[in-house]
Parts: sequence; C-alpha cells; structure tokens
Amino acid sequence: MAGQGFRYVLLCFVAAASLPLAGCWNRTEVNDLALVTGAAIDLAEGKMIELSVQVFIPRTGGGQQAMGGGGGGGGGGAGGGAQTLVRSGRGATIAEAMSKLQEKFPRKLFWGHTDVFIIGESLAKQGIRDQVDFLMRFPQTRERAAMFVSEGEAKKTLGFHPPLERSSAEVLREMSKSRLSMDVDLKKLAQMLSGGAGAAALPWVEMLPPEKGQMTKQSIPYVYGVGVFKKDRLVGQLDDIMTRGVLWVRDEIVKETVITITPQGTEGYVSFNLESSTTNVVPEIRDNKWSVTINIETNENLIQNATRLDVMSMKVNDSLERQLEEEIRHRVEEACSHAKEMGTDIFDFADDFHRKYPKQWNSVKAHWEDKFASLEINVATRVKIRRPGSTTSTGANRPQDEVEKP
Repeated sequence: MAGQGFRYVLLCFVAAASLPLAGCWNRTEVNDLALVTGAAIDLAEGKMIELSVQVFIPRTGGGQQAMGGGGGGGGGGAGGGAQTLVRSGRGATIAEAMSKLQEKFPRKLFWGHTDVFIIGESLAKQGIRDQVDFLMRFPQTRERAAMFVSEGEAKKTLGFHPPLERSSAEVLREMSKSRLSMDVDLKKLAQMLSGGAGAAALPWVEMLPPEKGQMTKQSIPYVYGVGVFKKDRLVGQLDDIMTRGVLWVRDEIVKETVITITPQGTEGYVSFNLESSTTNVVPEIRDNKWSVTINIETNENLIQNATRLDVMSMKVNDSLERQLEEEIRHRVEEACSHAKEMGTDIFDFADDFHRKYPKQWNSVKAHWEDKFASLEINVATRVKIRRPGSTTSTGANRPQDEVEKP
C-alpha cells in the first residue's frame, strides 16, 4: 500500500509539473510577422547606415493585400499588384538602423527568410567589417544567405519589378543557386575576411535595362563579375572572363561554363561546355623564393562546331585541346595579374603557405600583401575533350587535307 501511495504522489507531481509545458503563452503568430525576403545596406548622408528591406506582402484568396501600405518593390502576381514593399531606416550603426526600421512596420520584422543581402558600392568602399560582424551575431540571420555588392546604391535593386520572379531578391537568390557565377554566403564572406590573406570577393550586381516597351521598373538584377575587397574595403572589380579565372584557381568553377575558340587555320568557332574540373594549388619555397603552381585538369564536351574541321580526327582533336589549355591558362594568368595589381589575394594562397610552411608564414604574415605582389605564379593546364560529337561537319565529301587542317 505504501508503494502504491508513493507512485500516486509521484504521478500527481509529474502531471502538475507538465501543466506549464502545455501552454502557448510565448507563441508568435505568422499574422504578426513581416517576412523580410531581401535586405540592402547603404552609406547615407553624414556617414549614417541605411538599411532597406524588401518585405513579402501576403494576400487573401481574393488577391487583396493583407498588409496595408504601398511602397516600391516586388514583381507582379496574380492579384495584379506588387508582391513586396520596400522600407528603409537609418542609424549610426546597422543595429540602430534596424531599430528605426522596425518603427515603420506594424508587424515584427522576421529575418529568418532573408536569402539575400546586398551591399552598396559607397559603403563597400568605406568598409564592411562592422556590418558583417553584426549579421554574424544577429540570431535571426541565416549564415547561408547570399551576399552581393551592387553598382551604385543597393536600395535601388530592391525596388524593381522583375517580370519573371516575384521579387528582385528572388531573382538574385535563384542566380546564386544556379551557380552561374561566384557563390558567396554570409559565413563564407566572414571566413574570407578573417583568413590569412584578408581578402574577399563578392558577386557584382548590375541592373539589366528593361526591354523596349516595358516600364522602367520592369527590370532585373544580374551578376557581372565580382567586386574585389582588400581587407574589408572594395578596391576594384573583375569582369566575367577574369572571374572564371578566379573560380578555376579556387576550384569553384561553375557548371555552365562555355568556352568558345577560333581554331587556327580555319574560319568559324567551336564551343565547349565544361563537364568537370579539378584544381590543385602547390605552394613552394626554394632558396627563399616563394612560388605557387596551379594545376588545372578539365574535361570538356564539344557542343557546337561552326567550322569545316573534322572534330573526329585525332589530329584536330589534339589541336583543339591545346588551344583550350592556352585559353584557360590565359584567363587564370590575367586574373592573377589583376589581383596582384590590386594587392588582394582572393585566391587564398596565404592559407596554402600557412598549412605547408607554418614557420616561414609567420615571418611574412604581417606584410603578406607585399609578398603576394612578388609571388611567382605558374599555371599548368590539361584539357581532355570527352565528347567531340559527330553529327555535323564530319568532313564528308571534302578533301582530307582541308578537313584535318588544325
């Protein structure tokens, strides 16, 4: 009986203790939140920080806005109006700007769905370390949010009405996912800035002009090359061609890379699509001379032959492979040359030396920029054409010497 009484008391205690767990006293309803889809950070007058957000406008079944207020931004939807609105707040810091911004919304701003952060050109030139530090500390920020730097004011990017997607932030998010250019998220940016090289690169955003007959706001942002950061300040830009060179060195080459060459001794073009690529960076210190060797191996598919060459010929195939190797080598060397001119090791050679030569690295880490400027860089490329194809321009009914001329 005593044992049964003890079990009864214990059961009552457990039941009483679990009662507070069944409540929802601190719940947050979705209807009380304003979902931020994208954010832009700019430098305003008086060295103030301007934080702009693109907020999704939920709609009822009839297509009416559930959140009041107009404002710019967003693409058209089934209801015929904008699906997002843009609001801005200013402060001495980004944290204060966020507080000021909250005052302009009847709902609590929710940052858990923010997939895109865009940094304005003026702010990027002044320095972004404080902004990155805040975003890494802020508990709602997603470390996988895509990071961009824009030409001019970043806020303008949020205010366009892309004809295909619901918002300009969604356009940039899809571009980041498609890996058509350099893909940098918040965590990766923070690692770049804290690395031994102290250099970083972000996708460079420009606005594509609207088509003839479309409204001015019916435009979309697009990525063209990268913005290059020395320490945390924007110091220059690399175009698409040189950006591909950077990606080859970093072993981050995009899947949709197409290389077009003009074969020697003939007219027309041949285009190749990258199937796979592997890069190996080998640092070396010999007789106090610092150098790196970049070994690049790629497999290419021939996707268009607009020449009279017989691409099934081994002689022609070998010649095309050599020309592809030279083209890739040229792109990498050009990217390295421009990076040296800007004094930014965006390839992260510093960490390669740090891992292999820790003692020697300690003697130069304080002035790595000078060492990087004098670094000898050797590029070795090896290309294999896996699928030359044989559906067109096979050389039928043409003289053999003309067909196989490389």
